[in-house]
Amino acid sequence: MSQHIGYIRVSSVDQNIDRQLKDVELDKVFTDKCSGKDTNRPELLQLIEYARDGDYIHVHDISRMARNTEDLLRLVKSFTSKGITLKFHKEHLEFTGVSNPMQDLMLTMLGGIYQFERAMILERQREGIAIAKSKGRYKGKQPNKKLHADIHQLFSEGTNKAQIARSLGCTRQTVIAVLKR
Repeated sequence: MSQHIGYIRVSSVDQNIDRQLKDVELDKVFTDKCSGKDTNRPELLQLIEYARDGDYIHVHDISRMARNTEDLLRLVKSFTSKGITLKFHKEHLEFTGVSNPMQDLMLTMLGGIYQFERAMILERQREGIAIAKSKGRYKGKQPNKKLHADIHQLFSEGTNKAQIARSLGCTRQTVIAVLKR
């Protein structure tokens, strides 16, 4: 029996996920709160393991799945080769594994645009930091005090690092780094 599975991604823990797939009826949802720069995301990796032949994966838009064209194409091919249908709602694209040169072109072009957009965001960020540093106003990334407190609290209660990361929506590496400080 096929399932309708949602994949939602926002770039940071404090961003709202409510606008993504809000009117789509889903059996299960995987949600990552981290960058789409690569595929090393806990919920994406779980989705890859979970989805089966005949399932439908729903994603709000292509940039939520990947911000790197190679990763995007690899993920789509991986899912469709397992008999999984992948639907990008914003772009109205659906991939089933059946050859469709126009859709493949659109996927590659839009993936390239999202990759370019990420590169431009990073460039503007670097420029802004350089200007702020030159004016003595840049303090660097400030720690998320609430997240750090929650990590310490859960760890003191005996929760293991992987469970802490899952429950707080951060990476295991973040948990390890916070506990080392």
